[in-house]
Amino acid sequence: MKSLVLSLLAGACMVGVAQAAGPEVVSGPSADAQCFVPWTAQTKFFKYAKKPGPYRVALANGFIGNTWRIQMVKTAKAYAEQPEVKAELKEFKVVSTGEDIAAQISAINNFIDSGYDAVVVDAQNPTAFKAVVRRAKQAGVVLVAFDNTIDTDEAINVNVDQEGLGKYWGDWLVKSLPNGGRILEVRGVAGTSVDNDRHKGIQDTLKASGKPFESVEVVGKWDDGTSQKVAADAIAVNNKFDGMTSQGGSTGMVRAFIDAGLPLVPAAAETENGFRKLCLTNGDKGLKCASGGTGPAQVAVAIKTALAALHGDVVPQSIRLPLAHVEAPDFKAGDNTFPNQTDNFFVGNAFPTCGINFTAQEIMGQSEGSQ
Repeated sequence: MKSLVLSLLAGACMVGVAQAAGPEVVSGPSADAQCFVPWTAQTKFFKYAKKPGPYRVALANGFIGNTWRIQMVKTAKAYAEQPEVKAELKEFKVVSTGEDIAAQISAINNFIDSGYDAVVVDAQNPTAFKAVVRRAKQAGVVLVAFDNTIDTDEAINVNVDQEGLGKYWGDWLVKSLPNGGRILEVRGVAGTSVDNDRHKGIQDTLKASGKPFESVEVVGKWDDGTSQKVAADAIAVNNKFDGMTSQGGSTGMVRAFIDAGLPLVPAAAETENGFRKLCLTNGDKGLKCASGGTGPAQVAVAIKTALAALHGDVVPQSIRLPLAHVEAPDFKAGDNTFPNQTDNFFVGNAFPTCGINFTAQEIMGQSEGSQ
């Protein structure tokens, strides 16, 4: 009995020590107030124990089957290769686990067990990672979620206002369609926080307008090929739309209308270069556009945040990044639209307040595979 009591006490002490490895909640501001902007005035600030570098950092991505995610992985690798960042990294590991939430959780747990200093994650589900958050905290591992963030205030989240982006698209459609109408809404990957938030922003705004809007929803997974197919199916069934919006795969959505020979209608969608090229060349044919979103360089901000936390710098628990957007008639070749570049490139892949900016050439020279 005595040995059992001693064993339980030892275990309790170990848990107490492990829990102490998590961040201390401190007062702001953050170490880099221009880049690390707190989400609200109530956002708390973290200070992790300073660790000596160089560091082992991992990217645990989920879904990889669209251009945004591919560009995001390439951007992460390009950022890790920048000399000042590379000097801080002993190892940079990338894995993509697909839409299997359990596989993504397992990958993060493996990084924690393997002694990585920080893990950045584009989470497949906002609520499924609570146990992982606790394990990272107990192990003293800096966990940073970005884009599809985690529903927690115990790990760092980096994101734009995804619901606000949906409201931006919805508001633009309301202004463009004063009499309401039927809207094709091409959604993203089901179950993710980004898809849910953007959809909510769009629908809440359309309903709040008081105008007679009807929405036809299809799932395009933020992918051009998938979006084009599901948009074409929706067109075949409904025959007529007054407006369209897409969370991603925007180029494919517009091409479905062109291929069907339907009149082009106002479109509110993401920042893909292909979409903007179509907006630039078809503006006189009815394709009035609003292009807004967030570049895949979010991942670079997440890595920058993780490194700052490992340095012992003060960072907000939740960081808000700015949106990039442009509306007709302000699409300009060589400025915010690039006719000579690939369609599969998200424009606005920069966060100047964080000193982060990438050219298409820097990113496309990287691979999208795990490493």
